[in-house]
Amino acid sequence: MSNQDFLLEIGLEEMPARFVTGAMYQLKEKVSDWLNEQRLEFSEVQAFSTPRRLAVVVTGLAGRQGDVVEEARGPAKKIAVAEDGSWTKAAQGFARGQGIDPDQLFVKEVKGTEYLFAKKEIAGKETKELLSQMESLITGMSFPKNMKWGTQNLRYVRPIHWIIALYGSEVIPFSITDVQTGNMTRGHRFLGNEKVIEEPGQYKEALLSEFVIADPQERKEAVRKQIKMIQEEKGWKIPVKEELLEEVNNLIEYPTALYGSFDEDFLAIPDEVLITSMREHQRYFSVENKEGKLLPHFVTVRNGNDEHLENVQKGNEKVLRARLSDSAFFYKEDQKKKPDQCVEQLDNIVYHEDLGSIGDKVRRIEKLTAALGKGINLSDTVVSQAVRAAHLAKFDLVTHMVDEFPELQGFMGEKYALLAGEEKEVAAAVNEHYSPRFAGDSVPESIQGALVGIADKIDTIVGCFGIGLIPTGSQDPYGLRRQAAGVVQTAVEYRLDLNLEEIIQLSLTTTEQAGLLKMDRKVTAKEVLEFFGLRIKNLLTERGVRYDIVDAVLPGQYGKLDVLLSKAEFLNKKADEDEFKQTVEALSRITNIAKKAQQLENSIEEDLFESEEEKTLYTAYQKLKVTLPGLLKEGRIEEAYEQLSSLEETINNYFDNVMVMTENEAVKENRLAQMKHLSEEIKKFASFQHIVFP
Repeated sequence: MSNQDFLLEIGLEEMPARFVTGAMYQLKEKVSDWLNEQRLEFSEVQAFSTPRRLAVVVTGLAGRQGDVVEEARGPAKKIAVAEDGSWTKAAQGFARGQGIDPDQLFVKEVKGTEYLFAKKEIAGKETKELLSQMESLITGMSFPKNMKWGTQNLRYVRPIHWIIALYGSEVIPFSITDVQTGNMTRGHRFLGNEKVIEEPGQYKEALLSEFVIADPQERKEAVRKQIKMIQEEKGWKIPVKEELLEEVNNLIEYPTALYGSFDEDFLAIPDEVLITSMREHQRYFSVENKEGKLLPHFVTVRNGNDEHLENVQKGNEKVLRARLSDSAFFYKEDQKKKPDQCVEQLDNIVYHEDLGSIGDKVRRIEKLTAALGKGINLSDTVVSQAVRAAHLAKFDLVTHMVDEFPELQGFMGEKYALLAGEEKEVAAAVNEHYSPRFAGDSVPESIQGALVGIADKIDTIVGCFGIGLIPTGSQDPYGLRRQAAGVVQTAVEYRLDLNLEEIIQLSLTTTEQAGLLKMDRKVTAKEVLEFFGLRIKNLLTERGVRYDIVDAVLPGQYGKLDVLLSKAEFLNKKADEDEFKQTVEALSRITNIAKKAQQLENSIEEDLFESEEEKTLYTAYQKLKVTLPGLLKEGRIEEAYEQLSSLEETINNYFDNVMVMTENEAVKENRLAQMKHLSEEIKKFASFQHIVFP
């Protein structure tokens, strides 16, 4: 049979907007994979979606599978052929199982052993015979949430109302939940009618005639153009956020953009509140003037044509007026309470049954912020501002506005704190401490916000680990991975003069003093450190650092995180230089043989030195021990590496002239101690033995 196009459309009740795009691509992938598995050649799989349908059109789909020739391996020749050359029962049984005559068997050698083989020609099946299997492909789709309807047992994103399975002009018969396949689609719920699809190539045009733009990209582009026309006509600036545009696009089938207005008095409310109310409640686009100042207008997209738009406009304005009136009321009421009064109410909100109230958490954040501030060189004023911000960090959680719009937490805290007369640095830190809020977000802009943010996030992580709530697999209900990444990102950006180990220990002390630590402290510290290690490893990998260099810098103490990242990136660049290999080999000789030392506590006895090479290496070790930690603490990575690379000749001379594993036990132990102590200093930079060369 000649190639033809294939259309599969699943007609549904309106799906949640956030499910549509993912479901469309899932269907496309499943169909593509299935066609490849079935050895059915095709040109392209095009995907379509609206809130009421998921569809694919496969162009140039072959009329039948290609014929294949398969070889099946049977028993070894030595048990398949008798001494007289006849076939044994093993060979005859194999031939019978393959459906061929024994004389059709042949011998091939595989890894030095001869085996019997059978060649089978399998004729391809017709495509239309196979396409009925699409039933299981459709029912096998997965969604974030499913539902059941009527007396059906199928759990699906929404009830299925129609199915098209059309190969060329022929309907492929199967049914799902009593819905039989056909060639009839449905147009726009209010503007369109049912429409017969004669053949798959007509799909887009047939739906367009019934007021449905099936291609989501074409629909989205239509929305963009219409918004741009309004923008140019009115002289406005209309910011189009991609997330909102995607959501709107998955709520409509035939877009018509229009604008409306609201009372200018509402502009007294903070812009973010107005924008959030319009976006979250109504899916409206906000409007600005050329200078970026918010205007009392909005743009929305109707799921329909341009008839009676004035009525639609008035209806939207009426609904928005009610929403904004609520926001204005919340804004006014919230200001009647002082921030400290709100903080007192946090004791009434449970944070976690094993970690106390949000008020308890705030007190831990205060203590931890103070401890972190004392650990770095900051003025008393800055530390005091940070501690005050920590005290107020969560007060806006009891406000009406944040209760209505949880995504405004922090932002409303800053606004209300300023209105209450708090210092601007304190107010800003209340907002900033949540940053980075998501992947790619920036860290807090102020050091006060950075301190409170680290204290908040590390308290959450250590608290959860301390009561046994450790993320496993994809399960991370408290977002600990994101928060750990935020701690790392903030510490790196601000080059905080605090070791990761110190930060964790400070939090453990705060948690322990509150009587909340249920797990063993040392075990918890180890688990938290390993948890951070994975986040740091991911960060280094994302920055293009080689896997072996990641392994080299991660073992041992993590120390200052900015120094850790700088070391990794420095070594990653250094790895391309020819002389780097010689330096690594020399340093690795020390760290490798140091593994044979029993314990680090063994001191180095100079009286047991028998050669100048031992004395020279010891002098170099003493110098390194004094200078290397300071260079690393100050982030002078290149100078620190030069200190290590300068040891190359001394190390090679030592091993050329000194036998570490000598028969004299005292001398041997002393030499191993020297190796161990020098190795510990080298590993403060990196475990060079992990670095691999081609």
